[in-house]
Order: sequence, then C-alpha cells, then structure tokens
Amino acid sequence: MTQKARLGFLGIGFMGEAMVLRLLDKGWQVTVWNLTPDRYARIAPAGARIAASPAAVAAAADIVLLCVLDAAAVENCCFGADGQGLATAAGAGKIVIDHSTINPDATRDIAARLRQRNGMRWIDAPVSGGPEAARDGSMTVMAGGDAADIAAIRPLAQDMAGRFTHVGTLGAGQTAKILNQAIVGTGYVLMAEALALAEAAGLDAAKLPDCLAGGFADSALLRRIYPLMCARAFDPPRSYARQLAKDLKNVRHFLQERGCALPVIEAAVTQYTGYVAQGNELRDSASVALLYEKPRR
Repeated sequence: MTQKARLGFLGIGFMGEAMVLRLLDKGWQVTVWNLTPDRYARIAPAGARIAASPAAVAAAADIVLLCVLDAAAVENCCFGADGQGLATAAGAGKIVIDHSTINPDATRDIAARLRQRNGMRWIDAPVSGGPEAARDGSMTVMAGGDAADIAAIRPLAQDMAGRFTHVGTLGAGQTAKILNQAIVGTGYVLMAEALALAEAAGLDAAKLPDCLAGGFADSALLRRIYPLMCARAFDPPRSYARQLAKDLKNVRHFLQERGCALPVIEAAVTQYTGYVAQGNELRDSASVALLYEKPRR
C-alpha cells in the first residue's frame, strides 16, 4: 500500500477525533462514520469526509481504523449498523486496525468472522497516552497481527504514534493493553490516595510532582494526572471515567480467567468501578479523587 492509502475511521470520541485530526494534518484522506453525527463538528471543517455507514467507509478506504467504546461497539461496526456494517462491504486486500480496547478473545472472534465474511484482515492495536498524545502523534500503540499486515501499515503508524510495537499474533495487542490498563487504573487510584494523604498531612500537595521529580516515584501519572486531581480540574472532561472503568472490568475478567490472585490490582478495580457506579460515568477519569474527599461523596 502507498504511504497515502485511503483511510476510513469509525468512532469519533475524544481519541478518535484527535487521531483523525492528526491524520488530516499529515495529509491522509480520511472518510469517517460515527454512531451520533454531532461528533463531526470539528473534523468535517478540517477535511474529513463523512460517510453514511461503516460499509460506506470501507468502500472509500484501503485501511479502516476503529476506536470505539467496547466489544459490543466493535461488533456493531462490523456486523450491525442497521445492516451496513463492514462485513457487507467488499473487503479483499483491505486491513482493519482496531484501536479500541477489548478482550483478546473477542478480538480473535470478531476478526475471524469478518475475514470469513469478506476477506478483511485485522490488526488489534489499542493505544495509550490520551487525546493530547493522539493529537500530536506521540501516543503509544501495542499491536497484534500478521507481520506482513504490520509492515503494510508502517507508514501510517509512523504518522500516528511515537511508539508502535508489534508484540505478537492477533490478540497480543489487546493483552498488552490489559497490562497497561492494570498499571494505569491502579495508578489513578494511587494518585488519588496520595493526594488525600498529602492533604491530610498538611503538605502543599501541589508541590509533590516537582518534589519527587527524578526519583523512583516519578511517573507520567504523577506529572499529568495528579495535578489535575490536586486542582480538581475535571471540567470539561478530557476522558470519561466509564472508559477506564470498562477497561478495569476487562482486567478483572482477565485475571479471573487465568486464576491470578493479584490483590493490589483487585483493590484498585473495586475502588475505581465503585466510584463510577455512583453515577460518575461521564465525569473526567481523574475525578476519582473526589472519592476521597471528606465528607465522602
């Protein structure tokens, strides 16, 4: 495929919007579809072409990228969408890159069924870094799939990601993302608890990231997420808490399937998903810090 293959993109949430804008900036032709059309407001003026269905996106593209909420949304893009899913399009020679975060078994199942239906090949390539990293092309991508397919999308990957790692066969990207989310989700809860402890101890909590910079406690979470928690800078949301909660439920399921007893991760999953279940699905992911305010919310 040429460096400027035609691209399709399904799912224009926070991450999808940032990724599409990045691709347009880099000169790619991008045709998009989203379940709700209000998400086109920023990308259409930037040059994105709007399609009526996933099938119409596939017809206009050589490579189709997905970035949607969960496995049910991926399933809908492929086999639903009112009978106009990817499976109804001509797919020979085309590649689907799924940037969503879903269970590895679901990835393999959906990919196999789609390939059987129309020949489309599949790469699972979940991402990390958030919308800001997606917008400036510095996000991290962990990919699973056939080596030849990975080679075919390298020019695209170079424009989208600061780090793109082929970690194994189909499903390996999602497995790596589960490990990523176990670390991230536990880290969000840890940052919230560190903030609560700093404030309870009477420290100037805002100084903690600079104080710990360069030491073993330093991290992207301490530098980027802790200050948001400290400032209670949750509006407008940069990412939705429901997304991380969904990912952490996948982590718990993955642990249970493998019979792993990992109490630190389990405790973080319980804390974070419990907070989201209190009606905080559409709050900022970092707002879990509010769980530790007194009186408890």
